[in-house]
Amino acid sequence: MIKQVIKTSSLPVACTLALALFGSGSAVADPGAYQPVTDARLANAAKDDGWLMYRRDWSGSGYAPFNDINTGNVANLKPAWDFKNELEGHDVGHEAPPIVNGDYMFITGPRGKLWAFEAATGKPLWKYEHDLSNTGLKTVCCDIVNRGVALYGNNVYLATLNNDIVALDAKTGKVVWKKTLEKPDLGYAITQAPLVAKDKVLVGISGGEYGIRGYITALDAKTGATLWKRHTTAAPNEPGGNSWPKGAYKTGGGAPWLTGTYDPGTDTLFWGVGNPGPWLATMRPGDSLYTDSVLALDPATGAIKWYYQYTPGDTWDYDGSNEQVLTDITYGGKSYKALVSASRNGWLYVIDRTNGKLIYAEKFAHATSVKEMKDGKPVTDDNLRPTLEKEVFTCPSFLGGKNWWPVAINPELHSVFIPTLHTCMTIKGAPATYKAGLPYLGATFRVLHDPDNKNWGSVQSIDLDTGKQVWSFPSELPWNSGMLATAGGLVFSGSADGYLYAFDAKTGKVLWKSPQATSGFLGVPSTWRVNGKQYVGIWAGWGGGTPIWGGEMAEDPKVKAIPSGGHLYVFAL
Repeated sequence: MIKQVIKTSSLPVACTLALALFGSGSAVADPGAYQPVTDARLANAAKDDGWLMYRRDWSGSGYAPFNDINTGNVANLKPAWDFKNELEGHDVGHEAPPIVNGDYMFITGPRGKLWAFEAATGKPLWKYEHDLSNTGLKTVCCDIVNRGVALYGNNVYLATLNNDIVALDAKTGKVVWKKTLEKPDLGYAITQAPLVAKDKVLVGISGGEYGIRGYITALDAKTGATLWKRHTTAAPNEPGGNSWPKGAYKTGGGAPWLTGTYDPGTDTLFWGVGNPGPWLATMRPGDSLYTDSVLALDPATGAIKWYYQYTPGDTWDYDGSNEQVLTDITYGGKSYKALVSASRNGWLYVIDRTNGKLIYAEKFAHATSVKEMKDGKPVTDDNLRPTLEKEVFTCPSFLGGKNWWPVAINPELHSVFIPTLHTCMTIKGAPATYKAGLPYLGATFRVLHDPDNKNWGSVQSIDLDTGKQVWSFPSELPWNSGMLATAGGLVFSGSADGYLYAFDAKTGKVLWKSPQATSGFLGVPSTWRVNGKQYVGIWAGWGGGTPIWGGEMAEDPKVKAIPSGGHLYVFAL
């Protein structure tokens, strides 16, 4: 069992106050005037002292231009303040990054919890608990988590497990408006952080394992009114409609369950789409568009400009929902405005984001289901497609070479840092009949060790100008935390045994390791500055899909020993 090293009795005064006063529901501090998050600030979020959205800026890079904490002094990083979630349901995954505007921090936990703190001291401002009392949560996959909020104007936007979008006053936590997208417990849920662009709150639905029909929707940021809705499984009268058997698109999954990105230069949204339903492709022969794809959308209307499908006719639950990161690269002597996605299928895709054409793709994990690229498109191995009669062994497992945990990109080094999983699986078809609110899988499966790798996880750096690995840091345990890169030459990410690491971005050398946390890290780190001082924050709180669906990996005694429980840690020099 991992020992608790930072104990509540030794918390900074600010955190002790937070534990006491949040229980009373009182607002107890005033960090000063709240600076509205304008369109101009969102457009320049990459340079802001705060951390204004899920992956810092519209590009999704997870990169901050701060060098106060750097390779020369990171060894002196110390705990600044922390907060322990002791509310009901705290013993599940804590995945959201701290979102920071000025000295205001907003961070979500499981079951619709949202806290506001002073970002520099941890003093509590307010707390919001969304009402889930009439929601069964039986159709939420995988774990009852939330991945954060969006900011715009004077509002904070939260998406919930019972399919509400809630706008709250950032200063007080009072509800400004609420919009219900779907009834709960029928298969639909929302776990992602919304994205705000062009006066719109943009969000994608979850539920690909329950026979939903996925979609992305845009709401008016001021009123919550629906502006458009883009389904992600093509109907017969739409382009791609012939990629489904008759009627199958209606229960075809395609949940766009992770936050998208936005390119103001081309005025284009990019959103990844999840797996088709049911998993077994012989039950819905065809490419099943637009599942396992990235969609390039017009933010004014939701119209599709182009798409690229990462795994055609997916039958392994590989999704295409992993983050779509926007960056510029030079490949083969030519400059590109690129979109980068480390797919669950084990391939790193680098796409020209102006036209949807593949620049290159390279394996970053053991990948056999998708065997090669031909004419700019992935080719799957027909021999590794399961049927009702045939079980196959293939790599990676459905958990992927990388799951939802986001990469980070250092644009100066042209490097992408990938939290990597090393698993394979057996999978076989199983009969499935659709019924609202029940799983719609069509498969049995078991996660197994990758025979080519003795470790469950790693962190690796890949040069985006070549597609080749620069360094790798192996981990005996799975590595399920997101990545943070900074101009200080650092990469931050948390381990499953409860240590936040700072790596040298160029070499992968470990330059600092935090005191051991009270739980394993699953969260996404972020960084911000208040009054010229840089902070780094991350949730500890083990959970998510690994302990639920992890098979042989979840049964590993060292993995089973990882304690749960949400605990927010903030560090500074």
